[in-house]
Amino acid sequence: MVLIGSGVSSARAQHPDIPVEDFEGPDYGAWQVTGTAFGKGPAQGTLPNQWKVDGYHGKGLVNSYNGGDDATGTLTSPPFKIERKYLQFLIGGGGWDDKTYMNLSVDGKVIRTATGPNTESGGSENLLPDQWDVGEFIGREAVLRIVDDATGMWGHINIDRIVQSDNPLPPSSMGSAIRDIHIEKPYLNFPIKNGAPGRMVRVLVEGKAERVFSVNLADGKPDWWAFLDATPFRGKPVAIKVGRLPENSTGLSSIDQTDEIKDSQNLYHEALRPQFHYTSRRGWVNDPNGLVYFKGEYHLFYQHNPYGLGWGTMCWGHAVSRDLVHWKELSVALYPAEHGAIWSGSAVVDWKNTAGFQTGKEPPLVAMFTVARQPFGQGIAFSNDRGRTWTNYSGNPVLGHIAAENRDPKVVWYAPEAKWVMALYLDHNDYAIFESHDLKSWQKLQNFTLPGDAECPNFFPIPLNGNTNDVHWVFYGASGRYVVGKFEGHQFTPETEARPLQNGNCWYASQVFSDIPATDGRCILIPWGRLPSDEIFRGMSFNQMLGLPVELTLKSSPSGPLLEVNPVRELASLRRHAHEIKPQILTPDANPLAEIKGDLIEIEAVIAPRDAKNIFFGLHGLPVNYDVAAEKISCAGNQAPLTPIDGKISLHLFVDRRSVDIFGGQGRLYMPMASTLAPENQSLKLGCDGGKAFIISLKVYELKSAWR
Repeated sequence: MVLIGSGVSSARAQHPDIPVEDFEGPDYGAWQVTGTAFGKGPAQGTLPNQWKVDGYHGKGLVNSYNGGDDATGTLTSPPFKIERKYLQFLIGGGGWDDKTYMNLSVDGKVIRTATGPNTESGGSENLLPDQWDVGEFIGREAVLRIVDDATGMWGHINIDRIVQSDNPLPPSSMGSAIRDIHIEKPYLNFPIKNGAPGRMVRVLVEGKAERVFSVNLADGKPDWWAFLDATPFRGKPVAIKVGRLPENSTGLSSIDQTDEIKDSQNLYHEALRPQFHYTSRRGWVNDPNGLVYFKGEYHLFYQHNPYGLGWGTMCWGHAVSRDLVHWKELSVALYPAEHGAIWSGSAVVDWKNTAGFQTGKEPPLVAMFTVARQPFGQGIAFSNDRGRTWTNYSGNPVLGHIAAENRDPKVVWYAPEAKWVMALYLDHNDYAIFESHDLKSWQKLQNFTLPGDAECPNFFPIPLNGNTNDVHWVFYGASGRYVVGKFEGHQFTPETEARPLQNGNCWYASQVFSDIPATDGRCILIPWGRLPSDEIFRGMSFNQMLGLPVELTLKSSPSGPLLEVNPVRELASLRRHAHEIKPQILTPDANPLAEIKGDLIEIEAVIAPRDAKNIFFGLHGLPVNYDVAAEKISCAGNQAPLTPIDGKISLHLFVDRRSVDIFGGQGRLYMPMASTLAPENQSLKLGCDGGKAFIISLKVYELKSAWR
């Protein structure tokens, strides 16, 4: 530990820099520590569950992510003498002015303060240089105090390499570069370099920051181009302000306005682009949000970072479909606003105008979401033009902070009492249920614990065995562990233990559609197809996908009501060529699918195992194996039960470019699997070993792309 300040002459030739602290020691030495956030000594880079930290000097740094973002504490230096004009340092972490900061005190009075560069709308764990001009305090003693008093997103601070210097940092490393553009075309295209430091970008219109986001701006040749929909600013001058660009960067000057998305000639037909799983045109996708049906359109909103391939700058992306298969991506629906980034939530049609937002003849759509600003709360926005434009409610948040990050509201209409009911995640395995008559004022009905699951609740009614006079309610979390119970408007009472809805490796944070017409009556779900590996879409200008839309039904069983899952019937519209294999004995040395190949495949099979020990498919090189004795199906390390019915098993398989969706057992098997399938391998295989099986029916469909 080196703390230097006194005893070094400021008259020394060339005025060398004076180190104050480099945080390279095993502990903090004479610095005083409180709380748990800073640990017992400097961190050696990235801490567990943290994004990769870079930009620090040497091996050690102050990193208050010890124990995660919820940890708090302080770190205070011993006194040192100010002997140079500038105090310079590297700083990262959250930009909470009164919660994550470093300040400098002289005579017990705070004279300078700095916060991290990152906000709820984005950022990266990259430490950036900063400095204070302290020339007026030369010769006086000072104390540094580093504070982490924040919990939740970016609730930490990183500091390294504190020095005194007479040489100021170059303006390019400190300030922002600005470029003025008169908007004449629909798109502003930003050059992206994967892995480059995150730069904060502000798009200013008449001095107001209309868009704020973090972007891995390419200083030279880009890997790809991210686009911003500039149509709201067409005909206006805008200023694009980018922080801390290197002097030789071409990132700002390369920003280009175009009539079409730059380099979009092959859009939707890239080598690894899923052809019937939803992906955004560019950027990152995660949780589906606000799934709602209105006026002939299925609305799909989702957590979206339009400006990078990782999580950050959370907006609500938006797409619509008339058939759940062919999607049209629209402009981003909800951007980060004054209350914070727009995290997960839901949407409903306010048929009775309970919130008073209706302006025309049609009822408004109302979205409810988490506003991710410290402390977290829940906000609403409304649309009177079928979801094309949105207005944030001026009274946000409509539900303030309750506990931890309290987030992911799922709203449903409860007709018997003409009110809204909301499920909300609290912390750990704990949730709560609320009620409201106007979507603005909410009262808690109960707390609810869901063992083995967390985040992103779903709470919805569903008839048992299709009987609309016997309606039950389902509550499940982000991983799909669900309980079935009764809800009479004030208390949810479970009837079953928690069970898994799915057994795949790319399923998370699903949501069911609101406002499906009674004439349809289905309960339709779409999950986030969270990928098990970063390699699956390596080299693409998009990342992550959504899962296939599926129908949930509730059926009786000896162990109580069970959810069954099947692909929606609309997927059959993708079938373009059918192969029907006649009933036959399946032997170990036969492959009835040997002559069939295809990029996109659907298979329906009913097989009697007979005396075979294993029955297996090879789907573009991915093995899917059924162990007859164990009555289990396995794929890429995941397993699921599949019990024969009347001595036979049924399977329904979908093969996309980077995934295989496995359904079976009349809805009891639901196993979405992502894999790095080799694009050049389009082979199919069906076989058995240890004996013979019998193919009762086998149909293979070559599918066409859902992207028109």
